[in-house]
Amino acid sequence: MTTKKGLRWLVITLVAAATIINYIDRSALAVMWPGIAAELGLDKRDYANIITVFLIGYAIGQSLFGKIFDALGTRIGFLLSIMVWSVSIGLHFVARSALSFALFRALLGIGEAGNWPGATKAIAEWFPVRERALGQGIFGAGASVGSIIAPPLVAFLYAYVGWKTTFILIGALGFIWIVPWLIVYKSGPDSHPWITADERAYILGGQKATQTAADEYVPTMGELLRHRQSWGVIAARFFIDPVWWLFVGWLPLYLNEKFGFDVKQIGLFGWVPYVGAGIGALAGGWFCGRLLQRGWPVNRARKLVIALGLIVMFPALLLTTVAATPLAAVLSIAVILFGFQAAITNIQTLPSDFFSGRTVGSLAGVSGTAAVLGVIGCMQLVPVLTAGGNYTLFFVLGAALVPLVYLSIWLGGAVEPVRPHAVQVKEKS
Repeated sequence: MTTKKGLRWLVITLVAAATIINYIDRSALAVMWPGIAAELGLDKRDYANIITVFLIGYAIGQSLFGKIFDALGTRIGFLLSIMVWSVSIGLHFVARSALSFALFRALLGIGEAGNWPGATKAIAEWFPVRERALGQGIFGAGASVGSIIAPPLVAFLYAYVGWKTTFILIGALGFIWIVPWLIVYKSGPDSHPWITADERAYILGGQKATQTAADEYVPTMGELLRHRQSWGVIAARFFIDPVWWLFVGWLPLYLNEKFGFDVKQIGLFGWVPYVGAGIGALAGGWFCGRLLQRGWPVNRARKLVIALGLIVMFPALLLTTVAATPLAAVLSIAVILFGFQAAITNIQTLPSDFFSGRTVGSLAGVSGTAAVLGVIGCMQLVPVLTAGGNYTLFFVLGAALVPLVYLSIWLGGAVEPVRPHAVQVKEKS
């Protein structure tokens, strides 16, 4: 039997690759929207409605796939998720109206949502506690790399084959990814036939090092929602995710309305902010890991890195309101997304800090659904806030959300394993 050293890094590389594909598929409509809208006679309100329907599907998919991953496992969960979203993005080929785009985007949202609880669960399974933030950072960097690749790639394909064929070509990427996934991800680290004995001991020992008997606590959904820690994660995701989506959904339109960019120019500039995001994801994961290696408790390390990310975001959001050139705008947004990814990388590890592996997917899914509800509310405001092409209130909205994120984390209590309420009450008595 052949064994492979560092198998966990191969697993997280495949998860990151799926996330790259996820963001290429997700970003394609925004990049090509000026051309599609002109051809089909659609406007900004149509675009906002299409995004909203996508997000409704995405909200449903977060909770749905959170339960699917906990019930069927990471291997099958990812297979189902990427098949659904790859088929749906290919179906954009036949869209001819706002309604048909909305229907296909809803299906896309359901499928793409599975990537997040799936990645969180894979990291909880394959990484010791001190490496989870780095694993989450690598996964988060996949979203940034996908957003970097998407504008030039989609603009190039659009120029040579048109928007219809572009959707088919990028839809094929997910089916290509399935092949190595099924070969590599045979099981978790406890029973994988390729893993070395040393790596298995390192992973499982690093997970058990911070565990007590209470870590085997597997609450029902009702019990899960009775813990303040769960609501801290849910609220933090509700407030922070809209900041990311403001740019994923509206950056191409901002460049088009503010600076008169066409599809080609969006392809040339639209990737720049996501370089900052990618660096932030890796930096946030690495820095938290270093603090844990130096003996910091998980509670202090996670909260410090989250706070630093938010501190970077807040002034950058306000400064972007006065950006007078495309370069100044995209560089300011790069700083915003750097801070965002440094913070979200650690926020997304919290479900695995609080609960055992059999509950991680459920909390990640529920918090993801809450995040999408926050995004939907903000997305519906954007056409009103940006009337006449003035995006000042757009960035002010993002800045207003930042303090609420840290308040949510603070009210959620200490970052440590959650125990049943009965145990807590007994200890206090």
